[in-house]
Amino acid sequence: MWREMQPDQQFNLSVDGHNLVVYSYGEGDEVLLCLNGGPGLPCDYLRDAHSWLKDKGLRVVAFDQLGTGASDRPDDPSLWDITRYVAEVETVRESLGLGRVHMLGHSWGGWLAIEYAIHHPQALKSLILENTVGDIPHLSSELDRLRNALGSETVAMMQRYEAIGNLDHPQYQAAITLLNYRHVCRLEEWPAPVQRSLGDWNMAPYVAMQGPNEFLYTGNLKDWNRLKEMADFRMPVLIPPGQPDEPPPACALRMKLALDNAAELHVFPNSSHMPFYEEPQAYFPVLLDFLQRHRG
Repeated sequence: MWREMQPDQQFNLSVDGHNLVVYSYGEGDEVLLCLNGGPGLPCDYLRDAHSWLKDKGLRVVAFDQLGTGASDRPDDPSLWDITRYVAEVETVRESLGLGRVHMLGHSWGGWLAIEYAIHHPQALKSLILENTVGDIPHLSSELDRLRNALGSETVAMMQRYEAIGNLDHPQYQAAITLLNYRHVCRLEEWPAPVQRSLGDWNMAPYVAMQGPNEFLYTGNLKDWNRLKEMADFRMPVLIPPGQPDEPPPACALRMKLALDNAAELHVFPNSSHMPFYEEPQAYFPVLLDFLQRHRG
């Protein structure tokens, strides 16, 4: 359902003395503020998938996080910190006068959205935690299970190359490619916005915060767990994972239980990590129904 659209407005904001580029589609008080995954990805893939929702009365806002896309790319490892990114999100919201927003966080953007909701709950009308987790150690154990499905010999090969630090070896990369096509995007041809984002990936924040790939967590967020804090959330929450998602539905259920079952959980059986591209005819009605019920 996505289509190429030029933003109705584009802004340049100063964050930590660096320039941040923000894109806005549509107008009005019902704002969907999108936080994309990565870390280190431009927002193209998430922005372009959701920008058409301006036709449904939403103002859709997305931005290239510091270090990505058209925003500045400073060479300062101290900036790759989730607390600083929370302040960045709040700068965007306040600078654009967005008021209370519906926040959609995808993948790493979901971790960021959870952290933001802990510190700025009053700024949220609702929260969409998409293809994400609230407990990264639990995610790591689930990812091991997905890796094990490749077979014991392949897993042993991967562990060997990880131990000696040779993650560029063709055999290792072949295994990661297979996992990506199983659990990141199952489409035979990945959409152009996805390819643009992946082609412009800044690996510095990604490696610093997450790790070398989607299935090995070694960065500064490897022990991040906010399930306890999520129990205090009072805003409406939607959790829409895919069935073969790289954070499997078990991770989504863990968040729902942490929220005392108050969250709405909807699993898309034919999607992995990107239901907005893999299964849009099922995904967008669920999202729009949730947003419609929590307007105002």
